[in-house]
Amino acid sequence: MKRNILILLIALLTGLGSCKKDSEFLNITPTSILNNEQAFSDPAQVVSILANLYTRQADFSSFNSGWTSFADFGESFPSDAGSYGIVQSNQWNYDAWNSYNYGYIRELNLFIQRDSAAKTLSAPDKARFMAEGRFLRANYYFEMAKRMGGVPLILEPLLYDFSGDPTYLQRPRAKESEVYDFVISEAEAIKNLLPATANEKSRATRGAALAMEARAALYAGSIAKYGANTPLVSLPGAEVGIPFSKGNEYYVIALRAAKEIIDGKDGYALYQRKADLAENFAQLFLDKDNTNTESILIEDYKVKTSKVHGFTTNNQPFSSGEESANGDAGRLNPSLNLVESFEKLDNTYAPLPYRDASGNPIYYNNPIDIFAGRDARLAGTVMLPGSSFKGQPLDIWAGYKLADGSVLTNQDASKLVPLPGTTTPVQVLGKDGPYDGNEKRTQSGFYLRKYLDPTPGAGSRGTNSGVAFIRYRYAEVLLNAAEAAFELGQTADAAKYMNMVRARAGLTIPLTAADVTFNKIVHERRVELAFEGHYLFDMKRWRLAHIVWDGQQMTVSDLLSNIGVATKRNTQPYGFWPYKYYNPGNPNNGKWLYDIVLPSKVTGTLRFRLGNYYSQISDAITSANPKIVKQPNQ
Repeated sequence: MKRNILILLIALLTGLGSCKKDSEFLNITPTSILNNEQAFSDPAQVVSILANLYTRQADFSSFNSGWTSFADFGESFPSDAGSYGIVQSNQWNYDAWNSYNYGYIRELNLFIQRDSAAKTLSAPDKARFMAEGRFLRANYYFEMAKRMGGVPLILEPLLYDFSGDPTYLQRPRAKESEVYDFVISEAEAIKNLLPATANEKSRATRGAALAMEARAALYAGSIAKYGANTPLVSLPGAEVGIPFSKGNEYYVIALRAAKEIIDGKDGYALYQRKADLAENFAQLFLDKDNTNTESILIEDYKVKTSKVHGFTTNNQPFSSGEESANGDAGRLNPSLNLVESFEKLDNTYAPLPYRDASGNPIYYNNPIDIFAGRDARLAGTVMLPGSSFKGQPLDIWAGYKLADGSVLTNQDASKLVPLPGTTTPVQVLGKDGPYDGNEKRTQSGFYLRKYLDPTPGAGSRGTNSGVAFIRYRYAEVLLNAAEAAFELGQTADAAKYMNMVRARAGLTIPLTAADVTFNKIVHERRVELAFEGHYLFDMKRWRLAHIVWDGQQMTVSDLLSNIGVATKRNTQPYGFWPYKYYNPGNPNNGKWLYDIVLPSKVTGTLRFRLGNYYSQISDAITSANPKIVKQPNQ
C-alpha cells in the first residue's frame, strides 16, 4: 500500500524530468514512475519533483486566464465582453479567493517524509531538499490562512486503513493564530538550511524564508490589531480572529525578520539600473537574471518550453499587438481610481488637472503632459496616453471635441470621417481606443505596463512570454519593515524604510517621522505593489475591505476627493479619456483635453460583506468532516 501511495505521488509530480542544475530549473522532460529508492537517490530526480511542487503554490492569480483577477476591486476595467460581469456584479460570492488543497499538502508531507528517509542523498542535498519542502508547505499554509483563517494543521501523510471508519483522519481547524505561528516557526527552523544568496530566484533561499516570515507575521499582527474593529468577524474557538493582545508580538517578529534581510549580507537591494525612473520600475518586472537583486522568489517561465504564459498576449496595446486581429489585446485597463492615487513629486495628493477653478477644460500640447511631475511608478505601472510600448507610440484618444462640446468619433478607428467644414476624411478615434463598449482596446484610457513583455513574439499565441511572476521582492520587505516599525511606534525607522522605496520613484523629499501615518502606509503599498496580488489581502487584514467596497455608487466628486486616505471608497472603475480639440481659429485648436468617464458597462457597485473576510469552506468538506467549523457571517 505504501509503495502504491508513493507511485501515486510520483505520478502526480512527474511529467517533469531531470534538472541538472538550478539554472536549468525549467529545462525538464518527462520521466517514468519511480519507486521509493530510485526517486530519492538521484538529486536531479528530486529537483524535478520539487519543480512541480513550486509551480503549484497558490498565487493570487495566474499569468494566463487569471488576468481577470486583477480586473477587479476598482483598480481596473475588464475590456473583454466575456468578463464584463466583474463590473456588473454587486457583491462577491462567499467562496471567492478560497484555497483548500489538502491533496497538495499531502504531497508535500510525503516529499518531506521520503527525503527524511533517503539513504543515498548527500547530507547537504538532503538538508536543502527538506528545507525546501518545509518552506513550500509553510508558505501554502500561509496562503490558506490569509484566505480561510484557521485550517487543520496536518504535518504528516495520513493513511487510510480501509476499516470503513475514517473518523480518525478527521482533524479540526486550528486557531488562526496557530497557523501563523506554524509558518513563523518553520521559517525560523529552515532559514539557515537554505542558500544565503540573492542569486537564486526560482528556489527557496534564506531570504525567501525570512520574507515569508515577515509577511506572515505582519498579516497576523494587523489581523490582531484591526480585527478589533470587526468583532463579528470571529469564531468562539478562534478559528477566525486573533486576540488583540498578540498584535505587537507579531509586529516585533515581522520587523526582526525583515531587518535580517535588510541588514544581512545575502545581497538583496532595490533594482536601480536605468536612469529613467519609470523605465527602471517597469524593467524590474522583466529582468529575471541574477543581477536583479530585488527579486527574492519568482515563479519562472521560459519561452520554447511548455511553461510560458499569455499575460502580454492578453493585455498588450491593440495598435502594437501581435494577436490583435485574433482578439488578443487590451483586456486589463487600469482605472483612473488607481492613477489618481499616485502622488506629486512634492509628496502631496492632487487630482489630475483637467478642469480649472471655473470648471473649464485645461488644454495641453501633448496628451502625456497632464501626468508630469508625478511619482515615476505611475508611468512604470500604467501605459498613459502619449506613452510608448515596444518603441511605438500608443494611439489613445476618444475623438475630436468640437466647439459646442459635442464629440466626433467612430467605433472603428480605420473608418475616416471629415471634420466639420472640411471634405477630407480623417481618423477620428485612436487605434488603441477608447470607445465605449469596444472590447480588446482600452475603455479606461490606460493600458497596463507592469509585467508586459516587449520582447518580439511575447504577444503572440505561438510564442508567448517567459517573464517571471515575482512572489517576494525586496521593496515589499522594506514596506513590511516600515509598517511593523510604525505599528511599534518606531516612526523614524518606518520613515527610513519608506524613503528608500520612494526615492527610487523620484520622491526625493524625505518623509519625516511625523509624516508616517496609517494612511501613508496604506497608500505606499497600493502604488508600489499594484497588480501584484496584495491589494485585496491588505484590505482584508486591515479590516478596511467592507469600508472601501461598501456597495454604493461613486460620483466624480467621490473619485477626486480624499486621495491618499485609507478608507477612500473604490466601488466603480472610472476612465480618463483624451480628446483632440477642434475649433479652427481658437488658440487651443489642436490641443488636448480630458474628460472623466464611467464606462457604460460598469453597472454594478462592489460590495464586500463581512462574510467575505474569510472564504467559504464548501459543504462537501464540512459534510465529510463534521469537525470543520463553518465561517462566520455566511
